[in-house]
Amino acid sequence: MKLPNPVDYAVPAFVVLILIEMIIARAKDKSRYCPRDTLNSMLMGFGSTIAGALSGGLIYALATWLYDFRLTTIPYAWWAWIACFVLDDFAYYAFHRSAHRVRWFWASHVNHHSSQHYNLSTALRQTWTGFIAGSFLFRMPLVLIGFPPPMLFFVGALNLIYQFWIHTEAIGRCPRWFEAVMNTPSHHRVHHATNPRYLDRNYAGVFVVWDKIFGSFVAEDDHDRIRYGIVKQLPHFGLVWGVFHEWVGILRDLWSAPWRAKLGYAIREPGWSHDGSRETSDMIRRRWEERETCRAKDRSMTSSSSAPVREAAPPPVA
Repeated sequence: MKLPNPVDYAVPAFVVLILIEMIIARAKDKSRYCPRDTLNSMLMGFGSTIAGALSGGLIYALATWLYDFRLTTIPYAWWAWIACFVLDDFAYYAFHRSAHRVRWFWASHVNHHSSQHYNLSTALRQTWTGFIAGSFLFRMPLVLIGFPPPMLFFVGALNLIYQFWIHTEAIGRCPRWFEAVMNTPSHHRVHHATNPRYLDRNYAGVFVVWDKIFGSFVAEDDHDRIRYGIVKQLPHFGLVWGVFHEWVGILRDLWSAPWRAKLGYAIREPGWSHDGSRETSDMIRRRWEERETCRAKDRSMTSSSSAPVREAAPPPVA
């Protein structure tokens, strides 16, 4: 069965929504959009489309080949579409978590996080090197289970379309029941933050329940204003450097590191170093938590010492 690519039909809506958000931002907060940053996002999206066109046939051919070794044959029934969508979203969660915890995958994913602004154009910052990283492999187990490749690629496109609208500050919080189950702008703002509280959290694509099940969920805190980008911000708007800088970093580390540590610079978490000279997100968060604990103790001691001391009542006069 040949199915259309839903993204092709969604692109015009993406453009219209970006223009609407630009108008809203111009009226309320012009800093939400930076012309050069937005141009970079669009160019990254265009480059990703080309990279996808070049590698898509190979990935589909691999999925078709693996389908011959499937455990069972799942029909194009209504329940199969639902099951495929849910399981594909779980596969996306597994990929997305790995993309932040394994430097090899992060090298491909980092350009999506490189913007210091958060708006709908940020959603266009998609990878050029996903095929090199092998990120498509996370979906292949569903083919081996028995989901037809056309179905899998169709629901994967729907997942991508859903994630477009959550890249915005124009929407605050959704109804509580929706926030409890679905990924929302509030949840995804946390994911794009560099604040220690939020680092490497909320990996969900569509269903935020995966984060809640596996302990990676953090709610947006109104008292901790979100700062966007990556821990070590890029020094300029260079497009090619923005796309490939982490791959260059991996190559440099592989070249200079001692033999016993070389592999770690590719498969360990971003920020890992064999001599402890760098910081991972866990180390940054731990240091922040220790500092917050000390501050809380200081505030407690200050409030206790400043409390008025009651004098003992004088003895009754006989």
